[in-house]
Amino acid sequence: MTPKIAISILMLSPVYFKLALHARLLLVQEFCTRFTATQTGTPRC
Repeated sequence: MTPKIAISILMLSPVYFKLALHARLLLVQEFCTRFTATQTGTPRC
């Protein structure tokens, strides 16, 4: 998943806009990592 797609999905949540910019960046990175892990079958944490 690309960060652009992740952002478009996360923007559907009103909580996303309450986060600070740095927190949003971390959330997008985490979202992409978790999505990629589920697509490849890699276990999460």
